[in-house]
Amino acid sequence: MKNFGVGFVVLAAVLWGVSGGLAGILMEKGWDPLVISFYRGAVGLICLLIWMIIRTKYYSYGSLRKMLLWSALAGVGVTGNFSFYFISISHTGVAIASVLMYTAPIFVFIISFLLRMERVTAFKVISMIIVLGGIGLLTGVYQNGLEQLNVLGISTGLLSGLSYAIYIFSFNYALKYGEPPAILSTALVAFTLILLPFIDQKQAISVLSSEDIFWFIVLGIIGAGISFFFYVKGLRNTLPSVASIVAMIEPVTASLFGVVILGQFLSLTQTMGMLVILTTITILSTRKRA
Repeated sequence: MKNFGVGFVVLAAVLWGVSGGLAGILMEKGWDPLVISFYRGAVGLICLLIWMIIRTKYYSYGSLRKMLLWSALAGVGVTGNFSFYFISISHTGVAIASVLMYTAPIFVFIISFLLRMERVTAFKVISMIIVLGGIGLLTGVYQNGLEQLNVLGISTGLLSGLSYAIYIFSFNYALKYGEPPAILSTALVAFTLILLPFIDQKQAISVLSSEDIFWFIVLGIIGAGISFFFYVKGLRNTLPSVASIVAMIEPVTASLFGVVILGQFLSLTQTMGMLVILTTITILSTRKRA
């Protein structure tokens, strides 16, 4: 396992990128983004429950109550991340939505500043300003102006990044009191309970008898099942600075999927914006963790 640490992180990032592409395909077939998100988490929950059962003796330690509390909050983050990400895909495309979600480290820094866990430095402030400029290029506001801005698609993409930041904080705190299989399973149970009232119930039921059920299952397995397993295994034998660089593979994979499979091409300006965002956030995350 130790020799495959980076490889596992890479594999997880690629699977997450592909899951965004698969969601795009299902949306083109008329499936609602929230229904797709629900099945991604529900199928992933089944996979993680199997993992948790196998590791029963490592279920939890310390305060079970605190583990459940932080895991449930992580579930709130997962709910927002999955749901807002897929809604953003339906309005902006896979490439733009995946890059907007990758702004999560910026939100992590902002939350850290507010909680006084990080100190403000010129480097961090400049990095955030550069990322905002990159978002402007990526979303086309530089060329088209605010009137033609896809507000819903862009705002949900950024909200998916904010939700991911909430998940990161909560998951890290939950790790103090339990093992990843139990934490992730609890988070996805919370995800299922939170999202269930908001989905199209009739469409969700029709998935079970549709010809697309196979793709829903594949999406759940690679997007929230084995991908989490590979990521957790990989992180245990990978330097955080290396993992932060490798994580950039997810939006790159999603963007390539959108271009090659879905035909969602980016303009030169949008491509420049994507590169600005990915490069700046990767450098910022790497420098912090180093």
